[in-house]
Amino acid sequence: MSDKKQASDFEGSLKRLEALVTEMEKGDLPIEEALKAFEEGIGLTRECQKILQDAEQKVVLLTEKAGQITEQPFVEE
Repeated sequence: MSDKKQASDFEGSLKRLEALVTEMEKGDLPIEEALKAFEEGIGLTRECQKILQDAEQKVVLLTEKAGQITEQPFVEE
């Protein structure tokens, strides 16, 4: 996945997560909708965490070589 696509996915997921939290905090949702929103929020949180972990790993690969900034391709597992 390209860096721009990841950033776009992250930002979109984060905005949706914020909207879900705001909606749930109002307390107006029926229990079924609240549960669906909660499940969606958990999925979005996991997606965001994965994108952040991938970015962190890439930064480590860029800066880790004996004080020299080198770039190694990051291979997703």
